[in-house]
Amino acid sequence: MWDAFGELCYRPPVERLGDRALRFARPHAAPGRILEAVRAWPDVIDAVIAAHDVAIYFDAEPSDDYEALIEELATLPLDSIAGREHEIRVAYDGEDLAAVATTTRLSVAEVVAAHHAATYDVASIGFLPGFAYLDGLDPRLELPRRETPRARVPAGALAIAGTQTAVYPFASPGGWHLIGRVIDGSMFTPEHGARLAFGDRVRFVT
Repeated sequence: MWDAFGELCYRPPVERLGDRALRFARPHAAPGRILEAVRAWPDVIDAVIAAHDVAIYFDAEPSDDYEALIEELATLPLDSIAGREHEIRVAYDGEDLAAVATTTRLSVAEVVAAHHAATYDVASIGFLPGFAYLDGLDPRLELPRRETPRARVPAGALAIAGTQTAVYPFASPGGWHLIGRVIDGSMFTPEHGARLAFGDRVRFVT
């Protein structure tokens, strides 16, 4: 792991976050399997499965016995738990769409067609509640994040960065390339939680 100053530093296998949370490196197993397993642990009230880490939150101080449970996660299957199929209606009118076309040496129509044709898998959820990182982006659309992040990206913005695509569930800062917007509802509501979950597959339709 690298610290804020670019120096290589050591992260212990299990790191305590305050007195009621743990963080550890994400095991090599399907994220949905990890989430299902940790939710069955005693006293767990929440879990966040990110790209490289897992954070577990408890309603009591966790004991050292959890290290054995964490080791068992590495034995979970690699195949995902079957989730739901989603079709999410979007408009491809993002303010970075023309710039993405120029950078990738595609036409705007080709960018839209490449993004629209793919089927995406929920790889991780984080950054914001309901922000799902979706694998499956056409390699022709792979771009690094913007050099200068925006101070405010609107809720519902459809974006790409690296090898993934995502929809911003809330207005927030962000450094991804905006290629469109969702036009058929929210990605997160307090009543129903996140629209997408591990194991889900997503297609964007117009």
